[in-house]
Amino acid sequence: MDFGLILLAIGVSFILAVISAPLLIPLLRRLKFGQQIRGDGPQSHLKKAGTPTMGGIIIILAFTLSFLKFSVINTDFYVMLVATLGFGLVGFLDDYIKIVFKRSLGLTPQQKLIGQLLFSGIVCALLIWEGHSTAIGIPGTSFSFDFGPWFYYPFIVVMLLAISNAVNFTDGLDGLLSGVSAIALGAYAVIAMQATSLPAAVCAAAMIGAVLGFLVFNAHPAKVFMGDTGSLGIGGAIGAIAIVTKSELLFLIIGGIFVIEMLSVVIQVVSFKTRGKRVFKMAPIHHHFELSGWSEWRVVVTFWTVGLLLAGIGLYLNKGL
Repeated sequence: MDFGLILLAIGVSFILAVISAPLLIPLLRRLKFGQQIRGDGPQSHLKKAGTPTMGGIIIILAFTLSFLKFSVINTDFYVMLVATLGFGLVGFLDDYIKIVFKRSLGLTPQQKLIGQLLFSGIVCALLIWEGHSTAIGIPGTSFSFDFGPWFYYPFIVVMLLAISNAVNFTDGLDGLLSGVSAIALGAYAVIAMQATSLPAAVCAAAMIGAVLGFLVFNAHPAKVFMGDTGSLGIGGAIGAIAIVTKSELLFLIIGGIFVIEMLSVVIQVVSFKTRGKRVFKMAPIHHHFELSGWSEWRVVVTFWTVGLLLAGIGLYLNKGL
């Protein structure tokens, strides 16, 4: 596989993001597409109110142009394009409703679920058309299990929903998701090259460049937030790459930060509803550390570091697959 092509995909999407951001951010500000801040969160976040959001448009635009330019067109290409743009569209509608119609919750949970199920279903249809293997490998071993399509495709739907929402939960601090997702995507780019899947490698590369270009403007203090447009789109891309490269369960390690963030929310909700007590000062867990006295930048750098270690472990275990 041409490593130069992968670097080119990263570079082009990075440049597109860096060029488009200064054009889009003032437009979002004029349209009053500002972030609403939770009153029960860290007090230091109150000053972020009004910061332009929906910046995920920058990521999706840069990614799409680079992916279209450098990828080969086959079924895997369409799987990743549908997952990224489809979930990104659900996120865009959620952001748009929150901001324009002043509805703090955006899409209802049922509406968001329907949208995610729709695009997950299209992904499954494409995989069935391709004759995608329904075997699932166990990380770090040469073993796999195959319970057939009646198990695999519902599993894929649940996986896409879980990953996209886990990535969405991780978006809450300046630069946190941009950095963590770039690290996870870097690991998946290596896995895709090892699997000789050019579309998956280019997809990961194009998204790496896009989120790093966005990070230039999203690092503390952030000039723009990605919103659900970006976080759900990134989640869709990561999930699709994991599926195409047959490293479904490896996400639990490479995407360990996302898993931890989602588990913290689940634990918090279950504990409060069953015992009336909170386990964390605030969920997702990155807010718990902030309320415990950590600076925002310390939380972000720590999570980036842990994400890098988990990505390394995931790549090591992938040798056994």
